Amino acid sequence: MNAPEKLRISSMRERVSPEEWQVRVDLAACYRLVADFGWSDLIFTHITARVPGTEDQFLINPYGLMFDEITASSLVKIDLGGNKLDDSPFHVNPAGFTIHSAIHAVRHDAHCVLHVHSLNGVAVSAQKGGLLPLSQQSMFVLASLGYHGYEGVALNADEKPRLVADLGDKNNLMLRNHGLLTVGKTIADAFLNMYIFEAACTIQVRAQAGGGELNPIPLAVLEGAARQAKEVTKSQGGMLAWPGLLRRLDRKNPGYAT
Repeated sequence: MNAPEKLRISSMRERVSPEEWQVRVDLAACYRLVADFGWSDLIFTHITARVPGTEDQFLINPYGLMFDEITASSLVKIDLGGNKLDDSPFHVNPAGFTIHSAIHAVRHDAHCVLHVHSLNGVAVSAQKGGLLPLSQQSMFVLASLGYHGYEGVALNADEKPRLVADLGDKNNLMLRNHGLLTVGKTIADAFLNMYIFEAACTIQVRAQAGGGELNPIPLAVLEGAARQAKEVTKSQGGMLAWPGLLRRLDRKNPGYAT
């Protein structure tokens, strides 16, 4: 059998601003990290980032590429109408466009939107009680968590108002029977939020599988979660961990910054 032909993608580095290029590099890194952590669903979820200096343009994955092969130059630039703004040969998943464009249109602070179909995340999203206060990780998620009911594959534009209303001003959204979604002021923030969200779901599934009586965190402790989160990250959010994550990626799967 012949080896698959190597992807040939023209560099975008000299065709975009330095600010956009940096966002492209970070977003490509984020895709590869999501794959490395085992949260990807082949090609069927999305991470988007707003193009710097714009309110209606964002970058999304080329539909058909695996997350661990996405590069800064392969990302597709689209507007809120789903129109491609460059000469990318790749298509865009319409379901991804529906969810992400809805959030980018109203949450101007959400420069990055990250959505996954992780197995543990979907498992908890199918539970009536949703995320339970069972771990330190869950405490941070519950401080800023919304829920959105399942309406089928996200192809219907009529769902957008309900989706953004359920997210509100929160950083985490559990899509019932579907998966997890996080937003952040930076790509690093959205990734850290998802890391904690997915960890909380994994811990919950394992705790429930253990069969013993569960011990919820007291409400009084939960109420101080947002303040404690800022203390833990020294108010730097995801940027505290991001350089280390990039070093990890450079060791395991370099090439995203091309």
